Amino acid sequence: MDFTKFLGRQNKTWITEFVLLGFSLDTKKQILLFALGLLVYLVTLAGNVAIITLIQIDQCLQTPMYFLLGYLSCIEICYISTTVPKMLWDLLLGDKTISFIGCSLQMYFFVTFGSMECVILSAMAYDRYAAICHPLRYTILMSQKICRGFLASSWAIGNINSIVNTALVFSLDFCHSNEIDHFFCDIPPLLQLSCSDILDSQLVTFTLSGGIMIVAFCLILFSYILIVSSVLKIHTAQGRMKAFSTCASHLTVVSIFYGALMYMYIRPSSSRSMEQDRLVAMLYVIITPVLNPLIYSFRNKEVHGAVRRVLRKKK
Repeated sequence: MDFTKFLGRQNKTWITEFVLLGFSLDTKKQILLFALGLLVYLVTLAGNVAIITLIQIDQCLQTPMYFLLGYLSCIEICYISTTVPKMLWDLLLGDKTISFIGCSLQMYFFVTFGSMECVILSAMAYDRYAAICHPLRYTILMSQKICRGFLASSWAIGNINSIVNTALVFSLDFCHSNEIDHFFCDIPPLLQLSCSDILDSQLVTFTLSGGIMIVAFCLILFSYILIVSSVLKIHTAQGRMKAFSTCASHLTVVSIFYGALMYMYIRPSSSRSMEQDRLVAMLYVIITPVLNPLIYSFRNKEVHGAVRRVLRKKK
């Protein structure tokens, strides 16, 4: 019997927890980052809960567009809650450990909600295409059945992607170190810790997760090509501006979310810098969820009208 291999195998199984290195800051900067992170988290929760509540209680907002927006807000609450509370706990108390199971669950939910957001953003692009290019058929193209189909598809795609990636990553052997050079359990930093052959995991991540991102992004791009070609046929400048203004919020969110996501997961692993990865991850993990309610409500006359109606009812 090869005792060297046996002992090596035994050592690999000893890792029962990981250490999230997070941000290397002095105590004062950590407290400042904690305060800022807590503020952003609370604003995100408040903003997205406000949008969900407003859509539920105002009859004028109970349309397919706002149905999808409400669902996106639910995803954003869950998405930011998988990573930020643990990050805040680490910054406040300095306890940077996370159990093996806790790490796998964090990655599972993070990948699930991230994939779901990709699907819902493409569904929202289709909604804008249906509203602008086929206004007379809008109720047929965005029926309740189709909207529920989008929701079911997002759940299925999100969970399948997450189950496959989580199972592959956590079936690897971690024997180099248990220190994750990130502020949450993500695929790239975990693969760097493994002493197994990670080629299969990298290929699956690139093919499955990358495929979901690219296909969803292409559907969004194709929708907007059709929208632009349709809007350019409108004769008045005011009509064109009105049509484009309905897409501005969605395009802003898509640009931030997909730009950061593709930079993180589709570029070659040889060009990775964990310092850059942490900063880029802040964009789609923290910044996008807090910006969504602000972007979708800013200069949105329907949301402003709904707020005024709710406030009048309370008086």
